[in-house]
Amino acid sequence: MSTVGLIGLGAMGSGMAQSLRRAGHSVQVFDVRREVAQAFVAEGGVAHDTLASLGAACDVVVSVVVNAAQTESVLFGDGTTPDGMSGCAASMKPGSVFVMCSTVDPNWSVALEARLEAMGLRYIDAPISGGAAKAASGQMTMMTAGKPDAYALAEPFLNAMAAKVYKLGDSAGAGSKVKIINQLLAGVHIAAAAEAMALGLREGVDAAALYEVITNSAGNSWMFENRMAHVLAADYTPLSAVDIFVKDLGIVLDVARASKFPLPLSSTAHQMFMQASTAGFAKEDDSAVIKIFPGIELPKGKA
Repeated sequence: MSTVGLIGLGAMGSGMAQSLRRAGHSVQVFDVRREVAQAFVAEGGVAHDTLASLGAACDVVVSVVVNAAQTESVLFGDGTTPDGMSGCAASMKPGSVFVMCSTVDPNWSVALEARLEAMGLRYIDAPISGGAAKAASGQMTMMTAGKPDAYALAEPFLNAMAAKVYKLGDSAGAGSKVKIINQLLAGVHIAAAAEAMALGLREGVDAAALYEVITNSAGNSWMFENRMAHVLAADYTPLSAVDIFVKDLGIVLDVARASKFPLPLSSTAHQMFMQASTAGFAKEDDSAVIKIFPGIELPKGKA
């Protein structure tokens, strides 16, 4: 029976680990925050003190970290150990699978697949979407690409974590391309939702009434309904932070720039998130992009 390990017990990763356990798998985890890993153990799981230990123990390793740089560190270490290989890749058994769930440049993902194959490891490019609630319920979406032998080993775990596992190609890159297009829409929709709510506030419209009408009208979007609820509640606890969209829309623009493809709406949304970030809202929920608009009084939530 194959064993699974998961690295990164953040908003998405913790829910994914719970879904794996709920499906009957024995889940092994690593998180730099030892107390978070130990909390998972208390509910029934195995925590590793090192990435190398987790890599050696598992046939499939699922990485749920923020970006490409963190993924590199998870795999190959940060260069502080004598052999420069304090990550999990060096200890993973030949033929085992690394599942990469971050939003990254597709070209980087293609290069990573080749690097891991040279080490005798399999790879699945598997960005995720759906938010923390869907991750916790096993209802999120995975946009994947990889070789058949990698799927053969990892598929039971993918199906335990996600309601929809899309297979988009037999080599890395396709999953990441679809994910960045999803992020293009998500980022633009959040920025547009914030702009619409800000205009309503500026014009003196009751925020709760505006929310009720829009969410029952043709102008609604999933992002308006979800993120403007955070604004109404004055709750900017970061389920997905402003800086995530600084990063993700930056990747979208980098990919498009390489082929000289114009993205006027993405460019504007990216500038809005960067403005919010530099204004001090970098770590707040991405709905805090509404705070860049002048001359409005935001809802204060319930006392």
